[in-house]
Amino acid sequence: MPIHIRETRSEDLKQLTVLMHDYVVGFYNNPWPGDQAIELLINNLLEQQIGAQFVAEEDGKLIGFATLFFTYSTMKAERVTIMNDLFVTEAFREGETEANLFARCQQYTHEHGCAYMSWITAMTNERAQQLFDRLGAKRGDWVNYSI
Repeated sequence: MPIHIRETRSEDLKQLTVLMHDYVVGFYNNPWPGDQAIELLINNLLEQQIGAQFVAEEDGKLIGFATLFFTYSTMKAERVTIMNDLFVTEAFREGETEANLFARCQQYTHEHGCAYMSWITAMTNERAQQLFDRLGAKRGDWVNYSI
C-alpha cells in the first residue's frame, strides 16, 4: 500500500494520541503529559493558528507525524515555521516516509509565505542528522539553550 502524507484531521485524534505517546515516552523517554493535554494540543494545531500538523498514513493506520509551530523572525520581519517533531514508527524508518513528511513541512512553509523552516534534533540522534544532511539541510550557526 502507498503511504499518504496529509494534514491532520479531527478523526485522527485517537490514533495520533497513541503515536505521540510512542514518540514522547517510547522514543525520547520523557514523561507523558497526559491524553487530555495532547488532545488539546492536537485540536489547537487543527485550527492552524499556532502551527500545523501532518500525518503519514498507510491503509488507514497512522505511522508517522510532523509538527510545525509558527513564530516570527525579527531579522526578516516575517513568519517562520519551526519543525518541532518528525516521527515515524520503527517499521517505516528505513523508507522514504520521513523524507516525505519533511518535504511536506517544507512545502507548507513555502506555500504559506514563511521566510524559512528551522528545527533542532538531539545531538545523539545521528540517524536524524544523516537524514537532514541527505536532504540538503544546513547546520545553523546558533547554539540552542533552554531554561
